[in-house]
Amino acid sequence: MPPVFAHGRLRLYLLKLLDEAPRHGYEVIRLLEERFQGLYAPSAGTVYPRLAKLEAEGLVTYATEGGRKVYSITEAGRAELADRGGELADLELEIRESVSELAAEIRDDVRGAAGALRREMRAAASASATPVEDASWAAAKEELRKARQEWKEQARRAKDESRRAREEAQAARRQAKEAQERAREEVMRIASQFQEQFAKSGGMLGNLAGSWLGGSGAGTGTSTSTSTGTDTNTGTGTGTGTGKAATTAADPASGAAPSAPAAPHWAEDLVSTGDPARDLDRLLDRFRDDVRDAARDHGVTPAGLAEARAHLAAAADRLARTLGPRR
Repeated sequence: MPPVFAHGRLRLYLLKLLDEAPRHGYEVIRLLEERFQGLYAPSAGTVYPRLAKLEAEGLVTYATEGGRKVYSITEAGRAELADRGGELADLELEIRESVSELAAEIRDDVRGAAGALRREMRAAASASATPVEDASWAAAKEELRKARQEWKEQARRAKDESRRAREEAQAARRQAKEAQERAREEVMRIASQFQEQFAKSGGMLGNLAGSWLGGSGAGTGTSTSTSTGTDTNTGTGTGTGTGKAATTAADPASGAAPSAPAAPHWAEDLVSTGDPARDLDRLLDRFRDDVRDAARDHGVTPAGLAEARAHLAAAADRLARTLGPRR
């Protein structure tokens, strides 16, 4: 018989049960037996060591009530459960399939036992040369009928559970895909707004942030620098006396490297893994690397830092609302 739980799946299911409500170890064992319709019940030697390991990892905690440990899931445990939502839906389907396999094995065992019983009764009747008592034969037939009826009922329940699990898994996959699409649409909407805002200032960070958010516009082609005691160079030879100096990216006298145009499809080389959370981590890693490279190449001034802080705060706020729960 194949294992009821694949490697690491019992750990995930224990977190699911504790997320439903705080439970003690015996209650966890009883619930697992109910989920398998009485066809399988894990031993205490299987459940309690895993609960202890989850507690050591900070995913669950316990309180002693009436001399027994009552386990509760922690925020870290809920975070892992949320990250593995798709895997949990697949696990529910696997449990239904395990129930079907166990029911099939019980059916084979019942058939084999019934056949062996008939053979033994025939052999006993032949050896003794006496007819089998009608009452004994009737009792054996009744036991066989009950066994077959029980197997049919278990097989029917297993089939229904398997069908429901497939439907739930499909719904979970659809929801995950829809959430990923909504997040991408929101990021692209924010990208468009940032591109429009940052293009006005021509800041190096504006180009970089617009590129990170997936904007399709090119850079402004200019770079601005802040200083005091100088006039504004407008390219016409006139000064305004505002105390700020602006030079075009093509002016070699400025001493600053020209801003690179924003990539039309930023990070398009990152192939999706199918896991939205993991893909988002990879995008954030790419953005951090790009910002660090830009800071190393061009340097960071106090004014640039203040502008960067404002842009990043706005981006963080918008993305938090995008990725937050929809109401």
